[in-house]
Amino acid sequence: MCYLQKVAQIQNKLYGFSKIQLKKIMFYDTINSIKQREETMSNILLKNGTVIDYASKTQEKLDVLIENEKITKIAKEINTQVDKIVDCTNLYIMPGMIDMHCHLRQPGGEHKETIETGSKSAVKGGFTTICPMPNTNPTPDCPEVLEKIINEAKRVNLCNVLPYSSVTKGEKGEELVDFPSQLEAGAIAFSDDGIPLTNSLNMRKAIIEADKLGTFVSSHCEDKFVGAGAINAGKIADELGVQGVYPEAEEIMAAREIVIASTNNSHAHICHISTKGTVALVKDAKARGVKVTCETCPHYYSFTVEEVKTSGVNAKMNPPLREEEDRQAIIGALKDGTIDNIITDHAPHAKEEKAKGLATAPNGIIGFETALAATITNLVEPGHISYLDMVRLMSYNPAKLLKIDRGEIKEGAIADLTIFNPNEKYTYEEASIASKSKNTPWIGKLLQGKVQYTIVSGDVKYDANDTEIV
Repeated sequence: MCYLQKVAQIQNKLYGFSKIQLKKIMFYDTINSIKQREETMSNILLKNGTVIDYASKTQEKLDVLIENEKITKIAKEINTQVDKIVDCTNLYIMPGMIDMHCHLRQPGGEHKETIETGSKSAVKGGFTTICPMPNTNPTPDCPEVLEKIINEAKRVNLCNVLPYSSVTKGEKGEELVDFPSQLEAGAIAFSDDGIPLTNSLNMRKAIIEADKLGTFVSSHCEDKFVGAGAINAGKIADELGVQGVYPEAEEIMAAREIVIASTNNSHAHICHISTKGTVALVKDAKARGVKVTCETCPHYYSFTVEEVKTSGVNAKMNPPLREEEDRQAIIGALKDGTIDNIITDHAPHAKEEKAKGLATAPNGIIGFETALAATITNLVEPGHISYLDMVRLMSYNPAKLLKIDRGEIKEGAIADLTIFNPNEKYTYEEASIASKSKNTPWIGKLLQGKVQYTIVSGDVKYDANDTEIV
């Protein structure tokens, strides 16, 4: 057996990934580093927590035993000798949250965020797996750049970081990247997020090619000829004297991706949907059997364009906050399964960049540390969805879409877990933010639901009782 085969065998033993998944997730470089990790792993017993698992439809008070990175026993009462006992009384235990759309800015934008600071923010927010988009400098359009991102994530060693490859070289919309070699290098999927691919022929080729390889293209749907502007078109934009973004900007390109998926029987995934029109398009397509999936963000079911009057540039993102009828449509689509998953679109920017003013400030807000609480506060507590639905949207469905062995709590599964207090209320403060950037409309808002522990591969990566995230 050759050296690489030995590495793969040990990785498979430890992590339970298929050969394809091992190509996507490369945790360690050598057999020695894997063995060293195996020797230092501790056994953890989670006592008296309420386990919420969508796959098994479990919502029950149970103990969970973690040994050598895996969940080895789930029962009403477990009493055994372990290295660490975590008292989860009054806490909920869910499969580790997965954010399949975020921005870490490294390489090239380290003044906004780094893989390390972004990962710290992610685990503080309860995320065990995050998928950074490729709008970095340089763009991960070749194996060398992808491998640098993956190696830095391994060094940081906080959460699973599964990067996207760009769809086109340099995200210029012209020449497609080499899809097979990018997957081989560790890309989880493909996107030119932030720079919509206007060449429909290239998008058609990309969607078909990705689907053949068992993955997908995540499409940022924006017709810039219709959509150039600062905030949603309408009364608020007129009052503030800025150009508005029409909802058709998103809907026109969403319709294009649906047509491509339908005509070619291929899977298309639509990024961060925000309008009632896009909801209707996706709902109709799914009813017709089209292989289309989509995502949305907490800000689209929590705020409307009115928030811009309160939070200014910290409520400016792309697509923009919409009207109340759009917010209600997003909530309805999360309830009925039209929208497949919740993402953060975590988009850090430096204060001096956001200070440029509403018309010219960059789009985006941070979101790792508020996603869980925003969902509990604005979806679960009002009765729009259940906690099981929340797990479906933030853990189970993302794992299925990414085809990774995560998103469930069961014996034999990797111990990626988010443990939170569903009842804790608090005012979100800038001083508490772990991200390098602070651009968020949530500062000063009352939230409910707070992460207490984040466990990744059996290791406690975040403990709310500790002042340092290590």
